[in-house]
Amino acid sequence: MIPSTLKTLLLLSFALILYLLLHVPPPYLPQSLLSTPHEAAPLPTSSHHLLFSIASSAGSLGRRAPYLRLWSNSARAILFLDSPPPPDPSFAALPPIVLSGDTSRFPYTFRRGLPSAVRVARIIKEAVDRNESDIRWFVFGDDDTVFFVDNLVRTLSKYDHDQWFYIGSSSESYEQNESNSFDMAFGGGGFALSHSLARALAGVFDSCLMRYPHLFGSDARIFSCLAELGVGLTHEPGFHQVDIRGNLFGMLSAHPLSPLVSLHHLDSVDPIFPNRNRTQALEHLFEAVNIDPARILQQTICYDRLSSLTISVAWGFSIQVFEGNLLLPDLLPLQRTFTPWRRGRNISLSRYMFNTREYPKDPCKRPVVFFLQSVGSNHDGVWSNYTRHAVGNCGQTGAIKNLEQIRVLSQKLELNIEQMKAPRRQCCSIFPQFNKSMVLSIRQCGVDELISMHL
Repeated sequence: MIPSTLKTLLLLSFALILYLLLHVPPPYLPQSLLSTPHEAAPLPTSSHHLLFSIASSAGSLGRRAPYLRLWSNSARAILFLDSPPPPDPSFAALPPIVLSGDTSRFPYTFRRGLPSAVRVARIIKEAVDRNESDIRWFVFGDDDTVFFVDNLVRTLSKYDHDQWFYIGSSSESYEQNESNSFDMAFGGGGFALSHSLARALAGVFDSCLMRYPHLFGSDARIFSCLAELGVGLTHEPGFHQVDIRGNLFGMLSAHPLSPLVSLHHLDSVDPIFPNRNRTQALEHLFEAVNIDPARILQQTICYDRLSSLTISVAWGFSIQVFEGNLLLPDLLPLQRTFTPWRRGRNISLSRYMFNTREYPKDPCKRPVVFFLQSVGSNHDGVWSNYTRHAVGNCGQTGAIKNLEQIRVLSQKLELNIEQMKAPRRQCCSIFPQFNKSMVLSIRQCGVDELISMHL
């Protein structure tokens, strides 16, 4: 028999042990020993994560190869052709060529259209079915689409590639959107599909093709199938279908704040720089693109109160110098230097998807224009030089009478994702005392700084 006193002590000891086990926290251990290691943060999106699938043909590749060489060396790209191209040693510098699959089983009933639209549309499925590794975004365009790859990477980085995103832009022409859809990404301007959406689309795409034989283009078929999946377009204004003709100066000199992502239909417009052919002009633009891609065409407005001048800089392209004080909002509409996409249409009746303003027919009533001459960079920043472009025999007076060259100083524009989501136009300062040469400096605006002429 255990004495009652000892039994009581044993019961109390047992109760104390239970209390300590249940109510006293365990001794401290380092967090690294208590938790499982976290997965490494995903790498930022880069050009390696984008797969460009480009629609081409054996007949067009020779003409379009100069456009492709401008940008494709910095991209992961594939060319989809209808048949083997003719022998040409220069094609070795182009992206890999893949022959599209047979699409003869799919109906096409649009009168005056081309059945090749079905082949081009089905590139989406063929690109996904290749099972390329580490793809976050599938990008589609034509062989005359010039992409600005770094800017597209920045643009897509704003979005979650694991969610369903269909990203692009509509046409510049109201009539083109009206006859197709205001909510469709036009394929020539290019568009991007997140990998998750692209794989879902590829799985159902052939059945969609059977339901839309009456549509004209490839992009309309893709849009229709995405609509059936319940997905709408996310508009990004940096994609440009360029459904306009002639002189693009008015469009390029007043680009929106969004980075320039693509240009299409370059065979249908004038060379963007004077005294050069189309290829030479684009190569000249890419001299600036390769140094500061995020800043290309970004519009900055400068004011010189002492000389009463307003200066509009489209970085890497042109500078316009106006006499007097022009308010910034009045410089944002595009000057109508171009003509409508549909030939023979009355220009005054044409409707565009942006605000426009008159471009004087009399060259002497236009601002003085300076075009990019050279661009470079060093440890101090970026410099670009612009030379005066003389049109007509216009006698100038005042401060700009002898002005022949403008130099622009800036820092390379590095935008993080938050700045991309809420872009802000930059400011500039004019160095005093100029005669034949002027110097401007582009900089970030102060917190509450206004872009205006301070009177």
